[in-house]
Amino acid sequence: MERAVLVYTTYPSVVEAERDGRALVERRLCACVNILPGMISHYWWQGVVERGEEVVMIIKTRSSLAGSVSTAVKEMHSYTTPAILVLPIESAAISTGSWPRPRRRQRGEPPSSRRASRNALWVCAR
Repeated sequence: MERAVLVYTTYPSVVEAERDGRALVERRLCACVNILPGMISHYWWQGVVERGEEVVMIIKTRSSLAGSVSTAVKEMHSYTTPAILVLPIESAAISTGSWPRPRRRQRGEPPSSRRASRNALWVCAR
């Protein structure tokens, strides 16, 4: 079975994160994105320590799509050098244990159809 990964990145605004996150889902590069507003970052930029308010995006995808996700994020992102971290999933709670298994949408199945619980299966087919 193919390994699931989380791709972590940050955005300057919820609006930009939602725009890019929706595009990633619509392109079927990921199953889901979680957007977490209200993060404070302290970081070095051009020789000065900066403080910024940012938005975290966690992208749930398969390892085989991580490179395509990273490329798409770089192309859409307003930052010159966005932070993009690909994190393997080492384990999952029993209640979410089945969600890393990608599946293809069945012929005739509408995109919004849910044959399992909210976190049960990812639809990552192209």
